Amino acid sequence: MVSPTTELDGPAALFPVEDLREMYRRMARIRQFEQAASTLYKATEIPGFLHLSIGQEASAVGACWPLRPDDVITSTHRGHGHCLAKGLELAPMFAELMGRDAGACRGRGGSMHIADPRLGIFGANGIVGAGLPIAAGAATAAKLRGNGSVVVAFFGDGAVATGAFHEAVNLAAVWDLPVVFLCENNHYSEFSPEAEQHRAKLDARAAGYGIAYEWVDGNDVVAVAGTVSRITADLRAGAGPVLLEAETYRWHGHYEGDPERYRLVEEVESWKQRDPLLALRERLRAAGLDDDVADGIDREVAADVEAAVDSARSAPFPAEESLADFVGSPRADRPEPPAAQGEVFRMMDAVSEAVEHEMTEDPSVFLAGIDVAAGGNVYGLFRGLADRFPGRVRNTPISESAIVGCGVGAAMAGMRPIVEIMYMDFIGTCLDQLMNQAAKLRFMTGGAVAMPLVVRTQFGAGRSSGSQHSQSLEALLAHIPGLTVVMPSSPAEAYGLLRAAIRDDNPVVFVEHRLQYGLKGPRPERGHVIPLGKARIVRPGSDLTIVTYSRMVQEAAAAAEVLAAEGVDAEVIDLRTISPLDRATVLDSLRRTNRLLIAHEAVQDFGVGAELAALAVDEGFWHLDAPVVRVAPPAMPVPYSPGLEQAWLPGRDEIAAAARRLVSEQP
Repeated sequence: MVSPTTELDGPAALFPVEDLREMYRRMARIRQFEQAASTLYKATEIPGFLHLSIGQEASAVGACWPLRPDDVITSTHRGHGHCLAKGLELAPMFAELMGRDAGACRGRGGSMHIADPRLGIFGANGIVGAGLPIAAGAATAAKLRGNGSVVVAFFGDGAVATGAFHEAVNLAAVWDLPVVFLCENNHYSEFSPEAEQHRAKLDARAAGYGIAYEWVDGNDVVAVAGTVSRITADLRAGAGPVLLEAETYRWHGHYEGDPERYRLVEEVESWKQRDPLLALRERLRAAGLDDDVADGIDREVAADVEAAVDSARSAPFPAEESLADFVGSPRADRPEPPAAQGEVFRMMDAVSEAVEHEMTEDPSVFLAGIDVAAGGNVYGLFRGLADRFPGRVRNTPISESAIVGCGVGAAMAGMRPIVEIMYMDFIGTCLDQLMNQAAKLRFMTGGAVAMPLVVRTQFGAGRSSGSQHSQSLEALLAHIPGLTVVMPSSPAEAYGLLRAAIRDDNPVVFVEHRLQYGLKGPRPERGHVIPLGKARIVRPGSDLTIVTYSRMVQEAAAAAEVLAAEGVDAEVIDLRTISPLDRATVLDSLRRTNRLLIAHEAVQDFGVGAELAALAVDEGFWHLDAPVVRVAPPAMPVPYSPGLEQAWLPGRDEIAAAARRLVSEQP
């Protein structure tokens, strides 16, 4: 065990007696809240899972003691104490655990996801370690604003084994972020003792990341408060991140109902002798206060807890008609802008100019990703942007979870981050931050937070990039409620859609096709912004509807011209936004043409085409004069060899052939 770097001579040396009394009150609130929650859970008044922090009150109260309202915490699935210590009230906490509409998250989050971003509580988290990249994002926002705010990221010893821990701490170290990574080491990762989970101690890990490490007795609230007060003062003055280990213990099992076969009763009882509340009572006595003071506080807290439980019990459950509330931020209607008619420019110019425009107009916009600064990204899209916006174009390590998580945390803190994932294939390495964090946090906080985040990426088959650099994964992303997925097809579309995405209050995955970066088209007016969620008719027609998106729009348009010479009039629709899907435009076209052909570069099975086919068969069935036809690659990895890749990837010839078959079908 490592000793604290600063000796604490006694409470009088650091905190007046009034502070000690308030620390006791806050710990008593957490203890009695958790005890009441345990009772309510056993009485089936709390549904779902329940993870209690009884025994860990001192680390929560001590760590939050020096925090300001504009400081941020991120938490764990065992986060009730952290939320209470940062200022969340008892009644909305109980109501949230009971699933009531008066809950802190309107009954949408529950115990493992309790949060209130308005208080700087960026959320408990059901995914172990997932809050750490979000904390790095909140700290990035603090650093960019230069307002002296700090972040405390709580995590347990089990989270040290996750990639999220490594990526977040490394990113914070590289960027010198004002964040305390506070490990509440309670010696158990779920049911496994610490010794079975790790070989390296946290002090060695901190040294490996090149950041400071400190140890503190996590059952001594004065020690924790003193240590964190000193660390946060240094962070506010410009110091870099610190890894703080607070040694403590949870009295209850991993979850309520845990049979606890993995530890001895004697071990639990020995830790109970180090009860943090009893330890603080000793300090109060040493300061000249008798037990009547603490007893009185206990009675006052008990009355507050009872009143809060009664209030939560009387609160209604969310109304059924509110089922879909908070899935996304409202999106204002935008008119379709005039067609672009300016000088010719390239798709890559469109992307860089859209980002530059928004960064010029809005200081909350910043860009982060691998080699986006000096290199301008792997395709050089942003060369020179870092010089124009110092500090706002940020190179990251190769850490996709940290990159997206940084965007999530910064967006929660009110910034408008644009983060880049170099290839769409790499989405799998950061899927948690997209699927469980960015897409869900507005919903799980009951609408208390917006998520103005753009995740830029690119894809494309046709240049022998192989199976791990060519995939079109939009169907996977579109299946995640809360995400918007955009795939532009031309320079003007890329410019207008990307600007709309940056301005939007929802998480948007913006997918460019790398084979189109050199594609040329007319430059739109500088104010050109395209509405998200709206398809466009590229070519009107009457004999069949071809629905597609991204680079396949050019192939479909070329096929339509070939068909026109043969007397077949094809309407071509560019979806532009994959999710939310513009069903109305597709159905309206189907009413007029009575035939539907869908083309995309993603593999056919379970793709966007399948969704559109289901839409046609469901809502458009009586307008169909022929079966729905899909043109897409077979369900297999993208081949490397050029000949095989071309055989795998359909284009204008395959679209035209499918259209001929379709129009020959008799109704």
